[in-house]
Amino acid sequence: MKNILFLGLLLFFSKGFSQEWGSLKKNELVLKEIAPIWPGCEGKKGTDANDCFKQQLIKHVSKNFKYPAEAYKKNEQGIVTVEFMVNEQGKVEIVSIEGGTPSLQDEAKRNIMLIPKMARPGMFGGKPKALLYTVPFNYKTGK
Repeated sequence: MKNILFLGLLLFFSKGFSQEWGSLKKNELVLKEIAPIWPGCEGKKGTDANDCFKQQLIKHVSKNFKYPAEAYKKNEQGIVTVEFMVNEQGKVEIVSIEGGTPSLQDEAKRNIMLIPKMARPGMFGGKPKALLYTVPFNYKTGK
């Protein structure tokens, strides 16, 4: 009876743990990337944590979005695409910035660099991993 209980607990815990970082299908191990944990999303797991990260990123970008005054006056417009990574320590690093004018690029960079340090970095196979993200900024004056 103890062996059956032990085996049942082992299967329960191993199944719960494997769902976090991967799964086993037909003798093939499938590993999943797990999004970084945004501060305030610590209690969430799996897709809920990923959704929380996305929501917090959108909220952050919207809240901190500013159109540079001089760029607005000069009618500078365009889409600035910022590619950044959340490194193994949970900190943001800019990888590339494309599009728009230099002043629009600087503003987009400023916005992304205000992202807080993550409560936990992204994970892959149970180990910290730098994950890449892309955010477009659409600057349009409406003039």
